[in-house]
Amino acid sequence: MASFHLCSCKTTIQAQKNLAPSTPFINNQADLYTHLTIPNNPRSNKFNHLRLRTLPHKMTQIFNHMDKSIISPSSSTVHEDPLKIGIIGFGNFGQFIAKALKRQGHTVLATSRSDYSDYCKEHGMEFFSNMDAMCEEQPDVILVCSSILSTESVIRKIPMHKLKPDTIFADVLSVKQYPRNLFLEVLPPEFGVVCTHPMFGPESGKNSWAGLPFVYDKVRITGNSAQDRKCAHFLSIFENEGCRMVEMSCEEHDRHAAGSQFITHTIGRILSHLDLESTPINTKGYETLLQLTEHTVSDSFDLYYGLFMYNVNATEQIENLDRAFETVKQKLFGRLHDILRKQIVERVPVQGLPPKTREPNPTPYFLPTNEKMKDLTSFARPPPLQQNNQDPLATTIPKDTQVAPRQ
Repeated sequence: MASFHLCSCKTTIQAQKNLAPSTPFINNQADLYTHLTIPNNPRSNKFNHLRLRTLPHKMTQIFNHMDKSIISPSSSTVHEDPLKIGIIGFGNFGQFIAKALKRQGHTVLATSRSDYSDYCKEHGMEFFSNMDAMCEEQPDVILVCSSILSTESVIRKIPMHKLKPDTIFADVLSVKQYPRNLFLEVLPPEFGVVCTHPMFGPESGKNSWAGLPFVYDKVRITGNSAQDRKCAHFLSIFENEGCRMVEMSCEEHDRHAAGSQFITHTIGRILSHLDLESTPINTKGYETLLQLTEHTVSDSFDLYYGLFMYNVNATEQIENLDRAFETVKQKLFGRLHDILRKQIVERVPVQGLPPKTREPNPTPYFLPTNEKMKDLTSFARPPPLQQNNQDPLATTIPKDTQVAPRQ
């Protein structure tokens, strides 16, 4: 293989009008120096005479940069122009995503109900107080970062006629079937749709996005087109940040999210009502529960409600969680019932305690035995064992009192 170092020589006028505007050069390794004449301007008679120095074991191609049609995708990478990305909803999460977009050299436009003009000016972004003004800038991608509950009203207010026909709409909502169906219903058919969900947030991704999952579904993208290239360029932003790219349908995402994200938020919300506090003897597991509670409560309840309301699998998970809790309770109380029944009915001693001896009943029997039963006096209650504990109801029958036998 060979490589060429170009050095500029004197410009000469040559009558070589039939020379192709762009001529690939095949190196001859037998020559140490090779001269090549290529046109400086295809419409002029001026040509640059270049002196090429051959270095063994390396090889490239020489092109005319004026004609990009001869560039082979396998031999050269075409540089993509920065995207112009408009963010709708510039709250905490919108700013979190915007920093990565700006970090990779893309133009960031933002609009929101609140005024973030100072923040955008400080970070090299452009803020628009209303959506119409932002859409007049014709961004390549519209990224919806609004809350789940307000998404529909936001989408229906977008002036579609001000956007380019190949505009791509993307979202970062925690549910996917809902925005997908909404996009397909409201947006013009030529607009692209890609549903995404970064499975992390400002807290979990504050240090790095490396290895964090990024779910996406290219719902409606025209293949082998400028729209397709823009979509790939947009997704490469997250790939370049180190995300683990996961292509997944919206239905599959919602099914998995209900069993992971929604359950996590539900457990965190339940624990928050227990008012858990840190102790001097915290275990690692307890520390995890405290962190879970803190992270879930830091999100708004509207987010949690949106996870429940707009995911068709959430209700099933609530029922599964309720059944699982009842199962655990039954196991606990079922075992406790068995232990109590043995102690009460079968007189089984509790483990770890000495067996309890049964004391004799100090109260004498009222009825005499058959051998001692002779007459009515046999039914008289015998005197108490201890004089101090004399029964006040006991009656004394005089000794001289005898019952005459019946005639």
